[in-house]
Amino acid sequence: MDTTLQALQSSVARLHAMVGDLDDTQLVAPAYPTDWNIADVLSHIGSGAVIMRQRLEDTLLGQPTPEDFAPGVWDTWNAKSPRSKAEDALVADQGLLDRIESLTASERSRFRFSLGPVNLDFDGFVGLRLNEHAFHAWDIEVALDPAAVVPPDAAAQVVDNLELIARFTAKPTGSDRSVAVRTIEPRRDFTITFSPDEVALAAGESRHEPDLVLPAEAFARLVYGRLDPDHTPSVNGDVDTLEELRRAFPGL
Repeated sequence: MDTTLQALQSSVARLHAMVGDLDDTQLVAPAYPTDWNIADVLSHIGSGAVIMRQRLEDTLLGQPTPEDFAPGVWDTWNAKSPRSKAEDALVADQGLLDRIESLTASERSRFRFSLGPVNLDFDGFVGLRLNEHAFHAWDIEVALDPAAVVPPDAAAQVVDNLELIARFTAKPTGSDRSVAVRTIEPRRDFTITFSPDEVALAAGESRHEPDLVLPAEAFARLVYGRLDPDHTPSVNGDVDTLEELRRAFPGL
């Protein structure tokens, strides 16, 4: 079975075990993005599942998803109570996973999904859901356990999909240089190039020794704007460089 799908299955099971027994008070406690509570994060996971499932169905049928579909879903979920957000999110989350698993080998091989200028095959589509799922599950888990990290199986997948998100979220810092980053568990190498107008992240070993060495899950969280000082593991490298990378990747 594909490792990306396995990681998504694990993330879904982990989330459901994590939040299934939360009481009403816990559901309205702050999550990692402090302007959201745990129920709000679950609502985002649930509404995202509904939207992605519709896009999946439309892709299989060879038709576009109506532009007003996603805003209508968000309006519906925003109006739910915290308890409904939580319960409905788990149902929608599992429903999307079940539908993904149900695709035949032929459907998977022919699957092509367009997201703006980006074209994804089946594995890329699953990876897109895994990225969103893993980080939002962490947003909840870290509110319950400050030592939480992105699980190794998910981190091993999302660390190879960081260039896509960096295209949309990276912000110039005023620097004009390159930074070499090496991750461990798994080992990967990245070069981050700063210019006055943009920041580009590319996989591949730099010509010079790494400026920073850190766990893959931590670097993935950094690119997603989730590596504040209180949730940063041991990092080998220059503190000022790490702080500049935090500014360059403020998150969504």
